[in-house]
Amino acid sequence: MSLKSYIQKYRKRLRKRRSLIIFLSIITILSMTTATYAWFTVNTFAGVQDFELDISTGDDLRVSMENHGSDISRYTHILTNDMINSYLKKNYNKQIKDVVLDPVTSSNGKSFKYQNGKEAKPNDTDSYFEFECYFIATKAMHVHLTTEEGTDEEGEKIHGTKVESDSPAPKNDVVKANRISFEAAGASGNAKTYEPNKGRSVTSLSTFDLPSGTMTYNDSNNLFTLEKLTPRKVTVRLWLEGEDPECVNRIQGANLSVRLGFLGIKEGQSTPAG
Repeated sequence: MSLKSYIQKYRKRLRKRRSLIIFLSIITILSMTTATYAWFTVNTFAGVQDFELDISTGDDLRVSMENHGSDISRYTHILTNDMINSYLKKNYNKQIKDVVLDPVTSSNGKSFKYQNGKEAKPNDTDSYFEFECYFIATKAMHVHLTTEEGTDEEGEKIHGTKVESDSPAPKNDVVKANRISFEAAGASGNAKTYEPNKGRSVTSLSTFDLPSGTMTYNDSNNLFTLEKLTPRKVTVRLWLEGEDPECVNRIQGANLSVRLGFLGIKEGQSTPAG
């Protein structure tokens, strides 16, 4: 092979190699863009403007915004917006309508960061929503999140879990970007996190969804355990997951309505405690 032919062949291989490097670089950039595109890009009016929260419980399960010890008569089957507003007023000088959700991310359902890595604090100007409540039961049971509905011993309707938005499309896609975690006092590991309309996993935080039809009660939707007449503090947190593919500019200014329903299941059983 002549020197000229060798040089031409070497240059051809070099051009191919450079093309491959450039192609791989483009793939890397596109991947990075996909990973970061989910976050809002206009943070001045990011977030959900207001939402409703309605928590109901089953017959043998009760809840309160305060710890009343074993006096079960002081606990109720429902937490109203007024009760939660009283808690927010006392602890944060805010009401539910004042809480504007800004995209954050969490690897444990307990602590949160903004896209720039700065720590987010609960119920801040643009942050995530958090409150504490106390669950108590007339017998030992596992507590599950449920979509099922029914009536209590007084004939009052018990509502199932539902997350929805009355905002017009595409803002109503906000229901696909939120997360709700439940951290029971004394529990180790990550908080149990509910992801409505769950798609593919986008963070290291494990999440669960609920069926729209008949419920199956198992470890995946078991939130925490209660001992008989022993109250347990549970911290509830609601946020917009910045890494979620639906957490984009089009959902800004949406209204989010959240209703949470809980049911007690005896240990070793898969039907409601009775």
